[in-house]
Amino acid sequence: MDLERYITGDWGTSRLRLSLCLGERVLETREGPGIGALREPPAEVLHRLTAGWRDAHGPLPLVLCGMAGSRNGWREAPYVPCPADLRALREAALRFEAQGAPVTIAPGLSCQGRLGTPEVMRGEETQIAGALTLHPALGAGRHLLCLPGTHTKWAWLEDGQVRDFLTALTGELFALLRDGSTLTRAASAAAAASAGAVSADDGFERGLETAATLGKASLLHALFSVRSRQLIDGCSRDWALSYLSGLMIGTDVHGAIALFGAREPVVLIGDGALNERYALALRHEGISASSLDGEHCALAGLRTL
Repeated sequence: MDLERYITGDWGTSRLRLSLCLGERVLETREGPGIGALREPPAEVLHRLTAGWRDAHGPLPLVLCGMAGSRNGWREAPYVPCPADLRALREAALRFEAQGAPVTIAPGLSCQGRLGTPEVMRGEETQIAGALTLHPALGAGRHLLCLPGTHTKWAWLEDGQVRDFLTALTGELFALLRDGSTLTRAASAAAAASAGAVSADDGFERGLETAATLGKASLLHALFSVRSRQLIDGCSRDWALSYLSGLMIGTDVHGAIALFGAREPVVLIGDGALNERYALALRHEGISASSLDGEHCALAGLRTL
């Protein structure tokens, strides 16, 4: 067995990203279907995608995080109750052997959230572990982390421990409204033809402004304006999509900041473009943000296992 090379995998609901690694270097990457799109057992998908690497190097250690450890994944890994640190994650990882190679699946985290309901995460805990490894300063003091995505996670970190966290269905709800509702399908042909006159960035800004002024109203009361601004104000579909994004992200940020009662800078961990949108929403709240690459953090977290 080649003990210097190993395979890491971040397996989400919609995407699998595998990396062949040598130490801290990524030699090659491959992508596959997410757990939610599988038409064959997870073990068979992994066997097929990694066959070339195994043919070249023999059985290789495999380290996975995310939905690979869910009930719908390969094998169910435990949830570690908060507060939890890197050591707790390493100790709770699920370890077994498959086709002559060691397999490690990262555990998830659970807590009682700030709304008094249970919270769980899978995958984001590995990104947090990687952020702590890459940026040791995060291991001291208090930090509010935001991991934007399909299910955005807000995590409260104290001296290297995840104390509790909160989930917002921002990305999933945006996609459902974009693809399955009438909200963004009301623009006229004229609005579509003149879509360049008002930028989509303006739509996002207007969405943030609306989210910040809801007051006693709620997101439910504001959503129909995505449609009505096309009908009455002549806005394009692209503008409306960007406005919807700003409305969703702005509401997410405004609510999370209120629940955590935090005014210090927020650490964003995720895709660069999405991080920038959250940073802009945070600036509307008077809060600065720093940005970390989610894939880099995931790889570093997987290496700690």
